Amino acid sequence: MGTSSQRGYVTPRGKKWYGYFRKTVIDPTTAKQKTVRVAVILGHRSQMKRSQAREALEREITKQNGQTGDAGRVMNDGSVSFGWFVRNRFLPLKEANWKEETSKVKKLLIQKDLIDPFDKIPLENFDKFTLQVHLNKLAQTRSRDRVLQMRAYLRDIFVEAVDQDFLSKDPARKVRVPAQLRETDKTTLSWEQLRKALSRLDLRDRLLLELDMTNALRPSELFALRWKCFNLAESNMSVSETAYMGKIRPWGKTRKSLGVIHIPRKLTADLWRWKQQCPDPTPEAFIFPNQDGDFIDTGNYRKRVLHKLAAELELPKLTFQVIRRTIATLAQKKGTVKDVQGVLRHSRAATTTDVYMQEIPKSVRATVDSINKELRKRSTSVRKQKASVVNGGLTTSQFRRSQSVLTPNDTNRLVGTFVSD
Repeated sequence: MGTSSQRGYVTPRGKKWYGYFRKTVIDPTTAKQKTVRVAVILGHRSQMKRSQAREALEREITKQNGQTGDAGRVMNDGSVSFGWFVRNRFLPLKEANWKEETSKVKKLLIQKDLIDPFDKIPLENFDKFTLQVHLNKLAQTRSRDRVLQMRAYLRDIFVEAVDQDFLSKDPARKVRVPAQLRETDKTTLSWEQLRKALSRLDLRDRLLLELDMTNALRPSELFALRWKCFNLAESNMSVSETAYMGKIRPWGKTRKSLGVIHIPRKLTADLWRWKQQCPDPTPEAFIFPNQDGDFIDTGNYRKRVLHKLAAELELPKLTFQVIRRTIATLAQKKGTVKDVQGVLRHSRAATTTDVYMQEIPKSVRATVDSINKELRKRSTSVRKQKASVVNGGLTTSQFRRSQSVLTPNDTNRLVGTFVSD
């Protein structure tokens, strides 16, 4: 279809004039020619009439045919599929800000929850209803955090589609978080349960978990510790690396993850004794190595030690995440929120309080009792008023002073008044 003889048409949408005409383009997915409808933003309705909008569209059509002229902003072909756009235009921009392992996980989640269901659907076919229904379905089978993450990705994807002129309107802008979300795991243990778990382990595993519990370490930090990180004289440990997905990385999860952590004296002494017994006490050796002398795999240790221990002690759950959440919760009575944030090495206190700290029922009951106790205390004004009534309208101090000047008859009269009342 030739474009030189066509005039297209204009229509108002919201506060702007839009023009539409057909054009032959190269399909970016197949590299073949195809005819598409092109949408053009011509200008604000408050600044031009329909006749002026038509003239602007004609200029745009002329420009598209290789001639000069003023133009509105041309949008790319809206029939490009969702999957193609995410893989070729969205992910390449985002990957620059993601670490290698993080990128693998995020791309896998986006592929499973967004690309697979919407892969071949053209971008221009999406609307708020379609996206909201999909998010509601995800909420039935995915965790709360997963749903929130997918909503954020959807919004980012369509914002990028608008910014890159593939769409004129963002269909995900008003998509809401579903009201019914699956509760996230909030399991915590007691001090007694933690002590029982430690008592069942041999020296290496006991020290490994005691160090993890004491400093609320992430497993990636715990298993990357080497003897060169241990400072006996200063009773501290330098967290300078992390072990993740089979690799040692010179960075942590957040900017505050790495640094020097305090080790209590008794635990320091036990670690020193373990150093005398471990197979390789050289500086570069791992403090808690596997049988090959390499760092321990987190998943393997969780299944081999933690799950087994939870079954033996009949614990509701025992994982590194549960331990970290437990310490954050129980430590509420051991220090301030900022202290606990420092132990967990979070960049923001909100992460400590909103994600890790859980309420302690016994502490909540004690708080309620304390509130009620304060409410039941007699106020000073009530005590003074009662004393005034008992002393015949006088305050306690006034009544006492009056005793030195009142005659016996006056005293009897006051007492008689009190008795009759």
